[in-house]
Order: sequence, then structure tokens, then C-alpha cells
Amino acid sequence: MKMIVAIVQDKDSNRLSAGLVKANFRATKLASTGGFLKAGNTTFMIGVDDTQVESVMSVIRNSCKVREQLVTPVTPMSGTTDSYLPLPVEVQVGGATVFVLPVERFEHF
Repeated sequence: MKMIVAIVQDKDSNRLSAGLVKANFRATKLASTGGFLKAGNTTFMIGVDDTQVESVMSVIRNSCKVREQLVTPVTPMSGTTDSYLPLPVEVQVGGATVFVLPVERFEHF
């Protein structure tokens, strides 16, 4: 048995949730916040048999898309900010960060 932990951008959360339900996978959703953009994320915890891992990964790949987003860099912590002009930069966001963990024991009450 495996525990799949998938951290996705909030924009992809509903699409992934619907995809998992359609493929007959159960998941627990947790609200989370990313450290880089300080933006909302959703963390999915999905318990599956070893043989189902690739099926879940396929649903995640099809549901979570990478996109470009403009962000304004944070002001530098040291030195003067007289010459610092915070211009927006384009970064890739979205997609999914996925961990597949072994489960030693599972019980459902």
C-alpha cells in the first residue's frame, strides 16, 4: 500500500478532485500555503494499493497544469533600497509536487 501526497495549486484543486472521484479514488483534501509565492495550495492525501499508483499519477498529470505568473520580488533584507526597483518577473507555477510513501499499516474503523 502507498500514500500519495500531492500538493497542487488551488486553481487545479477542483479539477483534480473531480478527476479522482471519476476514477473512483478516495482522497482527503487539506488547505495549505506555499512558501515561495505565499499562495493557497491544496494538499491531497490518497491511499492506494501499489498497483494503482500509476493510475493516480495519470489523473494528477492530466488535472494539474504548469502556467506562467507575474510576481513582484520581495524587497532585499539588507543594504539600502534606494536603487531597488521591484519589477515583476515571470515564474512557472502550478503543476503538482507529489510524494509516494510506503504505508506499513492501514486500518479503517
